Amino acid sequence: MNNIKNILRKTLCAATVCAASICSVSCDDLLDTKPQGVFTDSQISGEEAVDLMTAAYATLLNHYFGNNESFAGPINNWVFDVRSDDALKGGDGVTMEGYMHQLEVGNVQSDNDVANFKWRNNYFSISRCNTAIRGIAASTSISDSDKASYIAEMKTLRAYYYFDMLRIFKKFPYFDETVTNPSECRADQYTRDEMAGFIKQDLRDSYAALPESQTQAGRFNKYVAAALLARVDLFTSDWAEAEEYAGYVISSNKYELYPNFLDMSKPEYNNMYESVMAIQFSSANSPDQYNFNNCLNCTWSEGNLYGNGDDFYLASQNLVDAFRTDANGLPYLNGSSDGKHIESADFDGNVDPRLDFTLGRIGMPWRSHMYNEKWCRNLELYGQYSGKKPYPAPESPYVKPGIVPWGASSLNCILIRYADVMLMKAEALIEQNKNLEEARTLINDIRSKADRSVDPAYEPLDCNPMIASYYVGQYPATAWNQDYARRAVRMERRLELAMEGLRWFDLVRWGTVVETVNAYYVSESKFRSYYQGANLSEDEIYFPIPVNQVDNAGDLYK
Repeated sequence: MNNIKNILRKTLCAATVCAASICSVSCDDLLDTKPQGVFTDSQISGEEAVDLMTAAYATLLNHYFGNNESFAGPINNWVFDVRSDDALKGGDGVTMEGYMHQLEVGNVQSDNDVANFKWRNNYFSISRCNTAIRGIAASTSISDSDKASYIAEMKTLRAYYYFDMLRIFKKFPYFDETVTNPSECRADQYTRDEMAGFIKQDLRDSYAALPESQTQAGRFNKYVAAALLARVDLFTSDWAEAEEYAGYVISSNKYELYPNFLDMSKPEYNNMYESVMAIQFSSANSPDQYNFNNCLNCTWSEGNLYGNGDDFYLASQNLVDAFRTDANGLPYLNGSSDGKHIESADFDGNVDPRLDFTLGRIGMPWRSHMYNEKWCRNLELYGQYSGKKPYPAPESPYVKPGIVPWGASSLNCILIRYADVMLMKAEALIEQNKNLEEARTLINDIRSKADRSVDPAYEPLDCNPMIASYYVGQYPATAWNQDYARRAVRMERRLELAMEGLRWFDLVRWGTVVETVNAYYVSESKFRSYYQGANLSEDEIYFPIPVNQVDNAGDLYK
């Protein structure tokens, strides 16, 4: 049986748990028996429609196939950051989750587990969205306005998953709620441009139908659709529309930059400030409600503060050095020429403070604790730079210490931050070579946030200005032309959004990924010997269809 059919079976089983009124047949029969009045007025009330949507939203929790598959869950693409110049796989060694190490060194094969995990996760989730849309559309007990809004939520969620597929796979089948037998859909039925068009149209329609705000946290409003559409537009170089829809989010005045960069790691600020599109997590219920994807990356932590984590997803030396700033507090857009690296806390040059909000460094504070060698699971192989952003202070009342998963808390996972939206608009303006001064202002506003975040009185402590020389300057108007602005906005994305799973996809859409990654392999091999001989080619940018999916689909995917 085709794997999509198996995924659909699981989807319908899960959906019937959430909407008990449609459990009139067994899960095994649901796909093999012609439906007879499955969705009726008496069965799909407004409350039950919300149950179907809840089942679809629940796919964002990313922990429904197993622990390893949560690494490649739909919400955090850190496994693709490992393919970029930003991150290392980490863990105990190269053979631990070796399929991720293959990606790290440019070895992309059709039997890689990440490819299969992504495929299964996303189609499982897409199927739940389609199930919810059909159920809502069939109901006659829901008002037209509520029905349009509910469907728009599910189309936005489905667009998120399909966009994930578009960025990762060269070819894949596309089907919406009107397709009665997805198991017969071919991977070459539509071109990539056509599928991008379907995704964008869903998001445009959703923006028009969704309300400006929702009463329940985590449910999508119109600005989620707008921000996601802007992200898709950047990937397809539709700069004018990206400018338009990112502008809608900005002009809504619903969002603002965090007062302090650390605030994104505080659960008490969930759904505030920069939180445009966020997944709600809880530490009060079962482990399935934790952000398992990030918990598995938690630092080793001396004293078992979080429970000794697996310490996956560490930063590269290349990324760390990108946080250097010059005498004017500006990043080295063409790389520094002095050959120095930030290898210790007492580095004698200027650094952007976002370095110490983003990464652990030996000799610097980690949420008011001293980060040292004992926090690093394999210091010799992978170095010292564990990621910080998903982890509140271990003493936070929102953290569950000493249990599996490690570092579990109720901190939301933000899929789109307001700072990202600002940078989307800035980039769209720059690529059109218009309103460059507005773009400069947007970038400088984000840099101002970094500058004001160096506050020794702000707790917990992550920066130590007595040791590090923090300096973040503003881009000047002088010589601010398109080329300079383009290099500035690309660097700002790297610094502001570091370790948030976006770098690889930025390099892909800029068309610089092969050149950048191969140069990185050479430079980083001085610190990580396993990069010697690594290589990335053009035909390895996108994943092939997983081999077991090809085998199970007959000739549909060949």
